[in-house]
Amino acid sequence: MKRLDWKINAALFLGGQFMSLLGTALVQYAIVWHVTLETGSGMMLTAFVVTGNLPMLFVSPFAGVWADRFNRKFLINMADAVIAVTTLIVALCFMAGYKKLWLMLVCVGIRSMGLGVQMPAVNAFIPMITPQEHYTRVNGINSTAQSFGNLLAPMLAGAIMSFMSITAVFFIDVVTAAIGISIVLFFVRVPEQETSEKNSGISYFRDIREGLRYIRDRGWLMGIMAVSFVFFLFVAPLAFLTNLKVVRDYGNEVWRLTAHELAFSTGMIAGGVIMSAWGGFRNRSYSMGAGNVLVGLGTIGISLAPEFWGYITLMWFIGLMFPVFNVAMMSLIQERADGAFMGRIFSVFGMLSSALVPASMLIFGPLADVVDLNVLFALNGVVMIGLGLPFFVSKTMREAGIKNAS
Repeated sequence: MKRLDWKINAALFLGGQFMSLLGTALVQYAIVWHVTLETGSGMMLTAFVVTGNLPMLFVSPFAGVWADRFNRKFLINMADAVIAVTTLIVALCFMAGYKKLWLMLVCVGIRSMGLGVQMPAVNAFIPMITPQEHYTRVNGINSTAQSFGNLLAPMLAGAIMSFMSITAVFFIDVVTAAIGISIVLFFVRVPEQETSEKNSGISYFRDIREGLRYIRDRGWLMGIMAVSFVFFLFVAPLAFLTNLKVVRDYGNEVWRLTAHELAFSTGMIAGGVIMSAWGGFRNRSYSMGAGNVLVGLGTIGISLAPEFWGYITLMWFIGLMFPVFNVAMMSLIQERADGAFMGRIFSVFGMLSSALVPASMLIFGPLADVVDLNVLFALNGVVMIGLGLPFFVSKTMREAGIKNAS
């Protein structure tokens, strides 16, 4: 593939995914707001959080096998299409006056399964259309696009729902999904896919075991998985409890919550742009370690911040540092892992996230009512710093992190 060709190909793919994921984010915000306004029930919100994560947990192992066995482009488009059709059915039911919450729960569950199939396929697809030396650049652009979508989605959802119903958001998601699918289906060219035991029959549990064995037998990959396991357990305070800190420590004005969301999202966007242009340290392990350590220091900082604008500055800094770790990690796996196992590797990350984040909230959520939030954030920061150290001190991780290592 010529140099210009791969750039156009990657741009088309990332553009299609941005359109699709923007619609997905719009619906996620709209549903949470709708449930909050209609019920005011913490129990119902919990039900939607669980429903939005558990299906992804159960489908991820099989999705990893599918991503390694079948056409990844087809899987990505099929997952998008199932999500869009489900959303369309809910939109039509709402138009007909049938607005039951159980229908939205079913929608959220199916969308979760669709994302569980889509995410490992997308992460395994990027190396198929990108030269190895540009993995960091493309992952950085992808991170920036996702962060920009997460910044844009709540503003668009709020604007739409202020003068239209949630049904309009559903239809917009269907349109963005159709655009995304069309771009990837008709314009993105894909080389022949490397598969695992291409000519043999599929045994899902055997393939899952082989994927887990592949991870186990590679110390650097096991190290990343171990760090991710602890990370997902302790990320809940940053992900879910910072809004609560803003209200408790600085005030319950809406503009403060908006400033908080904008600070983190714009930090993420800036971090993605920097990683795309810079690429991180020559040794990806150092980028991953530095990202974790600096996120940890920033988290300790917000536990000590006496003034709101100091807190906002630190949240922007934390957002800036997240892509330093994430982009370097994604690029390292795409560069060093066998392409035939790529889908299963990324499906394990999906399983860890969908299982451990809700489990973590079951711990930290109740703790937030009996323990000072700043103590929890300080603990979180110490753990994050600790998670960064293995990337500097482990010989296995340092050797694995060298770019273009064989």
